[in-house]
Amino acid sequence: MTAATLASPNDALHVLSEVFGYAQFRGPQQAIVEHVGAGGDALVLMPTGGGKSLCYQVPAIVRHRAGHGVAVVVSPLIALMHDQVGALEEAGVHAAYLNSTLDADAAAAVERELRSARLVLLYVAPERLLTPRLLAMLDALHARGALSLFAIDEAHCVSQWGHDFREDYLGLALLAERFAGVPRIALTATADTTTRADIVERLQLGGARSYVSSFDRPNIRYTIVEKAEPRRQLLRWLRDEHDGDAGIVYCQSRRKVDEVAAWLDAEGFAALPYHAGLDAQTRRAHQDRFLREDGLVMVATIAFGMGIDKPDVRFVAHLDLPKSVEGYYQETGRAGRDGLPSTAWLA
Repeated sequence: MTAATLASPNDALHVLSEVFGYAQFRGPQQAIVEHVGAGGDALVLMPTGGGKSLCYQVPAIVRHRAGHGVAVVVSPLIALMHDQVGALEEAGVHAAYLNSTLDADAAAAVERELRSARLVLLYVAPERLLTPRLLAMLDALHARGALSLFAIDEAHCVSQWGHDFREDYLGLALLAERFAGVPRIALTATADTTTRADIVERLQLGGARSYVSSFDRPNIRYTIVEKAEPRRQLLRWLRDEHDGDAGIVYCQSRRKVDEVAAWLDAEGFAALPYHAGLDAQTRRAHQDRFLREDGLVMVATIAFGMGIDKPDVRFVAHLDLPKSVEGYYQETGRAGRDGLPSTAWLA
């Protein structure tokens, strides 16, 4: 099978149905999948909850079945790696991650699967990808024609104009030259025109096809109230509109997160705190509970949320002004990923 025919509609739709259980693609997904599956580069701007992951997972599976080896997904989010690898393995797709949560034996086992090209998708953080050890393994795969694609998730992190710049992302420019001929897809939910141009320049995606979807999330209703007694206002709103619903309440400081979580708990809501001051085990436990249990409220700083894939978040509330409009869009976009009516509330 040639690269030009790799992602025919039948190949892609078969994988979509067989592996993910969907009958059809949404919006521009099919065009993106077919373009990348056929070896093209792409820049994808799609709203939070719009199905970005399928845009690289489907072509990765199609290309692997055609003998093109391993897809490498670059992500800054350990939580996302954990959740997506678990979901892919449950669906029968051989996937793994390499990050700081693995001990030496577990990392060595993943590396063996990588070198053999048995893996369909490997998730790595940018700083791990750029280590001489991993680059050498990828060089060897490339020489055998066993690298199927690179997916760069949260691509806005490469831009100093973006709201979440990460210096390690700048090193990803080497992928274009070092692994010539391997298709690359960069994905983000939040990038204005300036940030998109920066992504294209810094990742050397000048020849990439751009797919820019509307930011509109019609199922989210935005409510802004003037601050008077914000906690009481929040409580009244939760009881009136979202009693028993899962949601996220954002606060600016760690101290405020702890206080609001304890206060909501005392008022009868199942609330958990989440911020960078908590130890990793506690953060992981709280995140797992939020993802798996119904009706929990996560009170958090912006340390929580990027890459969280919980479809039935019914509300996102802000007790403090967000840092930027771009950040606010991304944070509120965690509501209503199942397409059902949801609310964003800001005091």
